[in-house]
Amino acid sequence: MVQAINLKKGMVFSQDGKLIRVLKANHHKPGKGNTVMQMDLRNVESGAVVHKTMRPTEKVDLVDIVKKNVQYLYNEGDVYTFMDTETYEQYEVSADQLGDDKLYLIPNIEVQLEFANDSKLLGVELPSTVVMKVKQTEPGIKSATVTGSGKPATMETGLVVQVPDFIKTGEDLVINTAEGSYKSRAENLSK
Repeated sequence: MVQAINLKKGMVFSQDGKLIRVLKANHHKPGKGNTVMQMDLRNVESGAVVHKTMRPTEKVDLVDIVKKNVQYLYNEGDVYTFMDTETYEQYEVSADQLGDDKLYLIPNIEVQLEFANDSKLLGVELPSTVVMKVKQTEPGIKSATVTGSGKPATMETGLVVQVPDFIKTGEDLVINTAEGSYKSRAENLSK
């Protein structure tokens, strides 16, 4: 058992026989009244996301998570296939289970699949950044600076990210997976 005040993003707990993943947890002190925890929670099985307020002292059953290193291979429709990098066992994960994380999956990327202590698949843990190619964006502007307002760019997986005005179609970019934001050009990493 753990108190709600100790819940962090990514933790999974059991409530009313359902597995719930914490997407966001904020400690909130309203002007009047007691401190509360405001959280965005996802039902692991149905994928439904709810906003919930809990008392900081409220207790929940934390679920033990086992992680396996896997490589993303491909997807067919709404089914994504991963391979265990040690045993070569393959796992199929539905698009519903992945949620928005599927927008960061490029072929051969290494991620971690998360399983509950009863071997139930919970989802995927992404690396902090991924390198992706810009599929489409407005033409670059030569005099543009990093401090400009930016423009939307559609990445190879369909993810839309705000990028600086000087970015062109076809460039490789480093994308922050936690925030879904542009970090830098990727060309510097290969040198």
